[in-house]
Amino acid sequence: MTSHRRPKQPSRTRVTVLTTAAAAAVALSANAADATPGQKLSRDEVKTKVDKLYEQAEQATEKYNGANEKQRKLQKEVSAIQDSVARGQQELNALRDGLGSLASAQYRSGGIDPSVQLLLSSDPDDFLARASALDQLSSRQVDALKKIQGKQRKLAQERAEATEKLKDLATTRTELGDRKREIQSKLAEAQKLLNTLTAKEKAALAAEQQRASRSSAERVNLGHDTPASGRARAAFSAAQSQIGKPYVRGGTGPSSYDCSGLTSWAYAQADVAIPRTSEAQSGIGTRLTRSQLQVGDLVFFFDDLHHVGLYAGNGQILHAPRSGTVVRYESMDTIGGPFMFGVRV
Repeated sequence: MTSHRRPKQPSRTRVTVLTTAAAAAVALSANAADATPGQKLSRDEVKTKVDKLYEQAEQATEKYNGANEKQRKLQKEVSAIQDSVARGQQELNALRDGLGSLASAQYRSGGIDPSVQLLLSSDPDDFLARASALDQLSSRQVDALKKIQGKQRKLAQERAEATEKLKDLATTRTELGDRKREIQSKLAEAQKLLNTLTAKEKAALAAEQQRASRSSAERVNLGHDTPASGRARAAFSAAQSQIGKPYVRGGTGPSSYDCSGLTSWAYAQADVAIPRTSEAQSGIGTRLTRSQLQVGDLVFFFDDLHHVGLYAGNGQILHAPRSGTVVRYESMDTIGGPFMFGVRV
């Protein structure tokens, strides 16, 4: 019997990132286009530009998350198909061996008569079209040949499917690399701009963010909004327990989060599985206007829905904002992009 060997899986394409030097060069060229040589940007100008870069980095992060999820799914599918092909090949080999030791011996020695030659042909369709002329086959041999025919067709279909998915997987890995480089580039630009500020200016920006966060927390505590459901209450409570945890690209908890990582983690604590990315999360429940929101509902921002948080009541949300921040409360009106709609899970 032919040995069972699983087809070798192709090596993975290594995803690369920008080097620090390359990132700095990108940042330097960007700054040169934005400011007159030798002219120092004001604190407010730096903040505006940095916020925009962080928004672009988060947008790329959600696309990266989506490609990463697709890659994991494709890898599982390819592995399952290859396992099926390997098992099918083993079954096919067993069917061929079952045609009889005599036929196998004749096949190996090359002294094979026309009927047996057709019987062991790689093209059963051709054999069945001509076998009746030979009139030398038993019904058992015909049944065995038909089984071989069906198994070969199935294997051909599975191999074709695996080939297509492997192409898709290669494209997805390329996209992952592109998104990672884009994220690194935006973050490097933002850091370059922040480095132009004095220590006093940096402290003022940090204090401004802390004041805004405290104000939002106070507004949440003053509100009287009720949760959308028991599970929404549990998800929101779980998210509250993560306040202060840092934003990290790709973070899904419990030590760090990105925006959709926080919402998917929070609902998982309430025994509700929701998709990983903000775009996918936007399609899982009932859409809501701002006036319909209740605590624990998902809230989406920007035209491409690349940011998501949990509604906290009184016009505030609980979310993981962007790089350089932590999980916190924030007013829906200061996110930096338009509120699009809410979703009740």
